[in-house]
Amino acid sequence: MSTETLSEQKIEQLTRKGLRLAQFTVAYNVLEGAAAITVGLMAGLVSVVGFGIDSGIESIAAILVGIRLAARLRHGHADERKERIALKLVAVTFFILAAYVTFEGIRSLIEAETPENSPISIVILVLSLLIMPVLAVMKKRVGTALGDNLILADAAETKICVLLSISTLLGVGLYMLTGATWLDPVAGFIIAAFAIWEGKEAWEGELVEDDDDDDD
Repeated sequence: MSTETLSEQKIEQLTRKGLRLAQFTVAYNVLEGAAAITVGLMAGLVSVVGFGIDSGIESIAAILVGIRLAARLRHGHADERKERIALKLVAVTFFILAAYVTFEGIRSLIEAETPENSPISIVILVLSLLIMPVLAVMKKRVGTALGDNLILADAAETKICVLLSISTLLGVGLYMLTGATWLDPVAGFIIAAFAIWEGKEAWEGELVEDDDDDDD
């Protein structure tokens, strides 16, 4: 949808909404990530630790989007070179996440480690499944209304977080029900695959589209 059909007031209103959604994403993911990493380390759950690290990475992506939207509202000009460098760094963190989760998962399988049951992890993951789909839909609506690839890409990042929540919840939940120790590392491997996918998207600059430049 082209912004030519929208008034300047409506564009500003939608942009501010996009900024608020990005800010909420950062705040929520920081809390979620800290809780998941802490609980995951205490219980020895590789997938939950990986999920928590991914929440931190999602926060970085949302910060980049928020900075860009805030710059538009100030009628300034974003520094494309710095943003692209930042995205490369985000991509590297995704690859590090994938390497960490894969290494820990393989080690866990070889050493036949037995993680502890963690009901708190289930609560964290269920909350994510309740909140993130709604957040993704709201971002998509704003991005579609503005014809904004940056916000739409952020919505896609949030949707990936939902997929991670599902895979991690299945792994942890099934482990708690069956006691099969291999389920947690396998869930971690799925997270690693998603992290590589996200890293590739960030490295190729999918969060900053060429046609998304400021016109002012």
